[in-house]
Amino acid sequence: MEILAEVVRSGLVESRHRGVAVRVDPDGEVSWSLGDPGTVIFPRSANKPLQAMGMLRAGLPLDGRLLALASASHSGEPFHLEGVREILGLAGLDETALQTPPSYPLDPHVHADHLRAGGVREPIYMDCSGKHAAMLLTCAVNGWDSTTYLEPDHPLQQLVTSTFTELTDGPPSVVGVDGCGAPLLATPLQQLARAISRIVQEPAGSHGARLVGAMREHPEYVSGTGRAERALVRALPGLVAKSGAESVYVVGLTDGSALALKIEDGGERPLYAVMARMLELAGLDAPILRERPRVLGGGQQVGEVRTTF
Repeated sequence: MEILAEVVRSGLVESRHRGVAVRVDPDGEVSWSLGDPGTVIFPRSANKPLQAMGMLRAGLPLDGRLLALASASHSGEPFHLEGVREILGLAGLDETALQTPPSYPLDPHVHADHLRAGGVREPIYMDCSGKHAAMLLTCAVNGWDSTTYLEPDHPLQQLVTSTFTELTDGPPSVVGVDGCGAPLLATPLQQLARAISRIVQEPAGSHGARLVGAMREHPEYVSGTGRAERALVRALPGLVAKSGAESVYVVGLTDGSALALKIEDGGERPLYAVMARMLELAGLDAPILRERPRVLGGGQQVGEVRTTF
């Protein structure tokens, strides 16, 4: 991996972040990269659009905001929770069917409000509960067992894996367990970008077009009202953006190309600055792309997180 970002304080480089970045063209070929784009990663929640594609192929009857929530790492805001309950209701279930681990809301401000109100950890607050609700609805419409939906040999997970294999041009490099308990499929970074490129190029009326439209039109359901992903999509209409734990980020562009990024140390501090620079190199322009995280000293800015390319 290569150094992609530096933390500068009072003119001195204090820390460095290594990673891999890649852009693929609409044909899926690597047009440029930093580091080895064949590096195998766990995309974590950046896999959610691929998982949603598998569910749509199995008949998931969602569109718009609820389909966006099916691919979300949500903040736990009230409208997210209402959407999860709405999806479960379509399956004839309630939140007791969720097999997400009990969690607090992902967004720190929402988390703080929840604690002040006397809230506790609950499965519905886990940021993947939208995806899990959609998995349960997919099971319901197919008559599949809803109590074992996270097992790798369940028909749902088998279909998700076959969809992943098709979109990434190969079977998972490694199969692990994600933080939410679902099977976690690894792939080279360039293949993650290739999969997103394929999804954003699907024709009108297709499963991919439904998913892309939902994610573009409802970015607050994909992340949250105060999240950087939503701000990016609102600032640059037409993007599809999804981040994942351990500092992964993938973006699909309107021309069919796609960008993917993995920060080696798993920290999010440089993630959005590096992706912003990648988007600049892709020819996009917006004030948000020129923003960089500030480094403070005594409450005043004394440096920044800057990219090295």
